[in-house]
Amino acid sequence: MKYPKEYLDEIKTRLKVSTVVSKSINIKKRGKEFVGLSPFKNEKTPSFTVNDEKGFYHCFSTGEHGNIFDFIMKTQNLKFGEAVKMLATLAGMRPYTFSKEDEIREKNWKEYISIYNKYTNFYHEALIKNSNSETAKNYLKNRSLTINEVKKFKIGYVEKLPNIYNELKKEFNETKLQESGLFYFDEKKNIYVERFKDRIIFPINNISGQPIALGGRIINEKNNVAKYINSPETPFFKKGSNLYNLDIARKLSNKVDNIYLVEGYMDVIGLSKNEINNVVANLGTSLTEKQIIILNQFFDHIIICFDGDSSGYKAALRAAENSIKELKPEKKISFLFLPDGNDPDSFVNKYGKDYFFNYSKKNLISIHEFIFNHHKEQTDDNPSSLAVFEKTLRSIANSIKDEFIKKYILEFFLDKVSQLTPNINNIEKKFYSKSIKSLKTTQKQFNETKNLSQIELKEFSFLYIIIDNLNLFYEKLDLIENVKIFTKENRMIFDEILLKFRSNEQFKVEDLKVDKQLIERVKKYASIKHIIKNNKKDDEKIYDLLNEIIRDLKNHELELRIEELESKFSEDLSETTFNQIRELKKMQKIN
Repeated sequence: MKYPKEYLDEIKTRLKVSTVVSKSINIKKRGKEFVGLSPFKNEKTPSFTVNDEKGFYHCFSTGEHGNIFDFIMKTQNLKFGEAVKMLATLAGMRPYTFSKEDEIREKNWKEYISIYNKYTNFYHEALIKNSNSETAKNYLKNRSLTINEVKKFKIGYVEKLPNIYNELKKEFNETKLQESGLFYFDEKKNIYVERFKDRIIFPINNISGQPIALGGRIINEKNNVAKYINSPETPFFKKGSNLYNLDIARKLSNKVDNIYLVEGYMDVIGLSKNEINNVVANLGTSLTEKQIIILNQFFDHIIICFDGDSSGYKAALRAAENSIKELKPEKKISFLFLPDGNDPDSFVNKYGKDYFFNYSKKNLISIHEFIFNHHKEQTDDNPSSLAVFEKTLRSIANSIKDEFIKKYILEFFLDKVSQLTPNINNIEKKFYSKSIKSLKTTQKQFNETKNLSQIELKEFSFLYIIIDNLNLFYEKLDLIENVKIFTKENRMIFDEILLKFRSNEQFKVEDLKVDKQLIERVKKYASIKHIIKNNKKDDEKIYDLLNEIIRDLKNHELELRIEELESKFSEDLSETTFNQIRELKKMQKIN
């Protein structure tokens, strides 16, 4: 059976050739192309090129040439179907299984797209040719739009008394028309009503350029009527997974590294009119992690430019705290704040393209600086407020998925916080001079712990809690007996503890039949001992500390299993293996 052309085209649309190739070989950008050593032949001089704009690779030394599917099949010795599954996963798409459900979905998808094409074409032509659209045309002229922008973005106008429903009903059944989100049923009048009547409409295309939803704006301001509305979510349209103008902007990713993210349709169109085409808009909702991931597939630098008013600032803050989670070492996210009262559309129309770019260069602020500055402004100069401030920043930094970025963002935050508390730093300096001897001891212990693995240190804390609270766990054996210990020496101690507990006899640490040096080692390096000392009489706190360490040990076990399966998946590309990996990663998130 053949894969639908639309399915294969979407994979190619979502994945640059350079993205796929760079997973296997090192390539470097040279002009519009990437170059590297051929994966098909041993060589010292690069003869392998990748052209994202044209969508192919070429090896001059062997003559090998093709697209992403060809590359995966030839370099990994896979059949076409296996290559499709692998690349669909990389592109974040559902696997196509040729089931009855897939056939039905494909049929529904074609009908859905057909409805939207007919609808947008009809009202686009009506805007251009129909005399009933003069009010809409005047509105667009007042917004400085010309016929060029109307045609480029296929802007339309749905009349006050629209009449397309009866035409569409001749070709599509009422259920399909209602499911499109273009119509809703008015129970009082017992008729289907057009959702976007008396509105200018902006087609929202998927990444391949097919219309899947609409945005609509009223022409005349009315009380209790939303200025902008979007299509409701459907099986084929999710607001948080799409971006306005992405189908056009993504084609520029081979020429520019940055993308402007704005709030509205008119902002996109206004910037485009001034020859700034690397711009997209989110769709009336808060910026989502999914949208950031999509933009990261094509661009290295996301510049978020919302309206220069209080609501624009609040939207920018929400965007910052959502998007920082997806920050990666090779990617950047910045914010551009326009003067109060300006939006990107009005600003670029007033000052022009060059001024906008110059303003952008001088006023960009990185995402971590923006977040720090915002929360600093909410902070008073007192210990409680500063404590909340630092706690908030730590929480934001810890939400970052990439461990390297997390480390440096946290370091940036804490360094900036320390600059706000110079007196604490002075106290620490005085303390340092008086305590140099104890610090040398601490340094020695630190050097010793560097030779210990993180999981071994976790095990020390786990064992320390138990041996320091034997009476507490004598009645709570079920809390600990299924925990897995990974290092040999610590496992010997734990097995002996379990043996004593299960014999139903009271015992002391000295009664354990293990090398006493192993016990001393646990006591010496267990980082949790100071916390336990301060919570000696708080049983609930001790249980909480234990559960936290058990979660870490379980996650380590999951990580080892995931690594094992990922190694297996790289060889067999089995769907079963992939599903197992996915389930284990879900368990990690739960833990």
